[in-house]
Amino acid sequence: MKIGIFTSGGDAAGMNPAIKAFVELAIENSFEPYFIYDGLEGLIDGKIEKADFHMVAGILHRGGTILRSSRSKRFYDKKYRQKAFDNLEKHGIERLIVLGGDGSFRAMDVFYKEFGINFAGIPVTIDNDIYGTDYCLGVDTALNVIRHLLDNIRDTASSFGRAFVVETMGRSCGYLAIVSAIASGAEICIAPELEVDFEGIKKRLKREIENGRTYILAVVGEGSNMTETVRDFLLNELKFDTRVTVLGHVQRGGNPTIFDRLMAYKFVECAIEHIKENIHHMVGFKNSKFYLIDIDSVANNKYKLDDFLIKLAQTKAV
Repeated sequence: MKIGIFTSGGDAAGMNPAIKAFVELAIENSFEPYFIYDGLEGLIDGKIEKADFHMVAGILHRGGTILRSSRSKRFYDKKYRQKAFDNLEKHGIERLIVLGGDGSFRAMDVFYKEFGINFAGIPVTIDNDIYGTDYCLGVDTALNVIRHLLDNIRDTASSFGRAFVVETMGRSCGYLAIVSAIASGAEICIAPELEVDFEGIKKRLKREIENGRTYILAVVGEGSNMTETVRDFLLNELKFDTRVTVLGHVQRGGNPTIFDRLMAYKFVECAIEHIKENIHHMVGFKNSKFYLIDIDSVANNKYKLDDFLIKLAQTKAV
């Protein structure tokens, strides 16, 4: 059986380890592995190549994806989906493994219903906002990148007696902001899931300032749209010289952590184990176990942040 793999949507560390695991496990299980370059766009344009061991040598430590990625507007049009299907038929590819987010999985579910191409989705996004899995590939690496940067910023904040507002990525999910704020000991955390009380924050920090605090570190999730609000609050209400740092796309890059490398292998192992079945599912990770969840459940439900994390972070928002 010939199986293909492609990466779709936002890149994340962990994609390359997953690609390497795909080739090794496919060959070990007597499948013929194929690479599809440039995501759904490459599927439409026929950028397909048979894969072998030498093509994944030395990629385990690399961030991003050697297959490259894309966001495809053309895939919304059935004539281009037909073209993508014809390209798969030309190479005899019967199954796909898709590294991406819920948008990519929904697109592939339409593709499955139209043409019967079975696929397994592996959740990859630093936002960690996909329903049906506690963990998405790339999250641990992103958190370690943020942790390192926050530690550096705290050094300069304490040296100059300043306040720093650091904006993390995450779209409408505050996972990165909340976990990194907890792990770095930030004084303020603002995220879409948290109830913010600026009067409470003001009283708390004024007490700390009276007792010797000379700097403040605030972590703000981009989905809250409150980065400038927090800056103005620190500047005007607490009279701190305040700087804003938007971390941006540095959070997506970097060498995959050991955890992301191991998780990549395990996600792919579960996908390969079930790939011969009539499958249009995502591989999820729940309660320390890997399992399959149907795409309709993933698409029709909203990811909810762990209550324990919200409880811990809430003390930094009031």
